[in-house]
Amino acid sequence: MKRFLAALLLLPCLAFAQSYPARPVRIIVPYPPGGATDVMARTVAQKLNETWQHPLVVENKPGASGTVGSEIVAKSAPDGYTLLLQGTQHAINLSLYKQLPFDTLRDFAPVAYIASAPFLLVLHPSVPANSVAELIAYIKARPGGLNYGSSGVGGGAHLAGEIFKTSAGVQLTHIPYKGAAPAMADLLGGQVTMVFDPIPTSITQVRAGKIKALAITSAKRSALMPELPTVAESGLAGFEVSAWFGLYAPAAVPKEIVARLNPEVNRVLQLPEVKEKFAALGAESMIMGTDQFAVHLRAEIAKFAKAIKDSGATAE
Repeated sequence: MKRFLAALLLLPCLAFAQSYPARPVRIIVPYPPGGATDVMARTVAQKLNETWQHPLVVENKPGASGTVGSEIVAKSAPDGYTLLLQGTQHAINLSLYKQLPFDTLRDFAPVAYIASAPFLLVLHPSVPANSVAELIAYIKARPGGLNYGSSGVGGGAHLAGEIFKTSAGVQLTHIPYKGAAPAMADLLGGQVTMVFDPIPTSITQVRAGKIKALAITSAKRSALMPELPTVAESGLAGFEVSAWFGLYAPAAVPKEIVARLNPEVNRVLQLPEVKEKFAALGAESMIMGTDQFAVHLRAEIAKFAKAIKDSGATAE
């Protein structure tokens, strides 16, 4: 009898999940149009729209390193009709900001891991180092260390440098810029010595010989530059810092909706045309279940929390 009653209670949830979506679904991107997060959201939405009866509509809600759009989703109705596609900053902001209008872990349900995009460790050609080991020795031979540029305080590129500094036991001075483009411009001009930069924005300069790449920050080599070793295999065991992207719903969303969304998104991520589109962004789609994604999120929050504490970075 108890099993029968439990089954009866589950019927409305199952029916709801089977009919989902019954109206358009919003995917909030907390950044302006045209960036990697936006392109990924629109790519996934387009492919889901080919098979879904009701469309997924991408809305850009930029501001405060992604916290404006994230707050909209955190405080929206937990019915599966408002989702968030956010990058690494989702794991960073919890420790970076003194006060957030939401709790990254408590207020969101991880739905699907989307993709990972590593950084390249690139140097100005004047630095006489052709490997990570040589670079570390070169930095240690200089009492003041070296400087490195990034797209801004608290971003993934900044914290990649801080984690490198701690892992290698070297002195590095962070030079923040308002975006990756001015940081790269000053690297080309020799005003900064090194940068952790996304592959698409640096690969052309590397192949033109204007800067040199020593390693990639992911756990494994990239198909875009398979000749380049990882930082980990270059001597800093366990080093891994990448930009990554995930899809979230408000925390109280029915589990049946998440169970419907996860395999649907994972199906799209395996399509050759989606993989090709992501590769142009320097990213690789990755398949995770929701539990695996939740574990990954917690691990990344812990990793960046330490880097933020060590660097003293903060945001209001």
